[in-house]
Amino acid sequence: MSKKLLLKNDHIPGIHTLETYRAHGGYTALQKALTMSPEAIVEEVKKSGLRGRGGAGFPTGMKWGFLAKPEGVPRYLVCNADESEPGTFKDRYLMERIPHLLVEGMILSSYALGARTSYIYIRGEYFYILRILERAIEEAYSAGLLGENILGSGFSHDLYVHPGAGAYICGEETALLESLEGKRGNPRIKPPFPAVAGLYGCPTVVNNVETIAAVVPILEMGGEEYAAIGVGKSTGTKLISASGHINKPGVYEIEMGLPVEEFIYSDEWCGGIRNGKEMKAVVAGGSSVPILPKHLILKTAAGAPRLMSYESLADGGFATGTMLGSGGFIVMDEDTSIVKNLWNFTRFYHHESCGQCSPCREGTGWMERILKKILDGKGSLADIELLWDIQSKIDGRTICPLGDAASWPVASAIRHFRGEFEEYVRNPVGIRDVRHYFRLNQLEQINVHS
Repeated sequence: MSKKLLLKNDHIPGIHTLETYRAHGGYTALQKALTMSPEAIVEEVKKSGLRGRGGAGFPTGMKWGFLAKPEGVPRYLVCNADESEPGTFKDRYLMERIPHLLVEGMILSSYALGARTSYIYIRGEYFYILRILERAIEEAYSAGLLGENILGSGFSHDLYVHPGAGAYICGEETALLESLEGKRGNPRIKPPFPAVAGLYGCPTVVNNVETIAAVVPILEMGGEEYAAIGVGKSTGTKLISASGHINKPGVYEIEMGLPVEEFIYSDEWCGGIRNGKEMKAVVAGGSSVPILPKHLILKTAAGAPRLMSYESLADGGFATGTMLGSGGFIVMDEDTSIVKNLWNFTRFYHHESCGQCSPCREGTGWMERILKKILDGKGSLADIELLWDIQSKIDGRTICPLGDAASWPVASAIRHFRGEFEEYVRNPVGIRDVRHYFRLNQLEQINVHS
């Protein structure tokens, strides 16, 4: 049984209320934090090895250490609760079930950073969760956990929730800050980075919901004990949003380093592939990460078991690896059309591009149209090469990572499933039996790798 830190109490009735949350140890981490120096808290987070749980995986303590501290200038902590990555819904679950865990994390993280004010920026589609968070914040104010002189410590703090308007681009931290300031959500050119000039031009830290919530158990147990969980530089636990063709979709808290095969097939986790079918491919970290076929998601190219960790999933680079990303784990069975799935992803990125950068604005539209042409039976082999060429001209050439997010699925789908694209071209009515093609492709892979 995997150790739970964030979801250990999610099954308790009433855990969303302050009374029940405190009855099960809530806000003890805050009380402990207020007896420590802010520098000591930052040091504990560094010791923990906690990495950003929103997708990038950057060391949290290091990010906090970059925060500029000019005299007489306010600092801000902003929680990124936009969670717009297709396939990802773990932050929603955490905020809906245990809102005070996030509130407590915001308060003690703000104390560590010297922030008098903080914001939770939540996606517009989560408006009902906004009300849940606001109720939790009201309870915290009434109990003296927010506002002036918190618990007699001399530290004062105000926390607000701000809804977005449903734009995927506002999940990028600088576009989020622009939106929070009341502007159009366009990503900023960096540098300067938010740690120097963020919200209202002041030093700002932007962290994901799960990242901030994880600071609570880190303070409770200590950074070194937290770092002892997991494997290598992937420490602690991670929330995974598991969906697709599996028997048990849902949100799971796993210890870093769990074998991917165990996560997919064990009854404790996903419970295997639905209806007894074969697994075809997996998107391991949300729609923006490279897709991997079965033989590469279970084992690395060198034959080592693939683990649920930043390093293991990335092993081999994008040629044979992928990314843990935001933990949006989408499993596809043998009947899945990779081309149709890719068209759906590409259509999303075209729609959500802010249009600021030409490669992304134009390239996503071209990729969507070419994929639709192939699906309609009007494509050619040259269109596959054109798709490859377009994605390569988007990757790494935009202000924010949305361009990368749009190009990587295209590149990996062509790299690992080119034969399926070619079959759509050769057969004008499309693949009538995807499962038959998949089995033929499996035999080819066995011959190649044997």
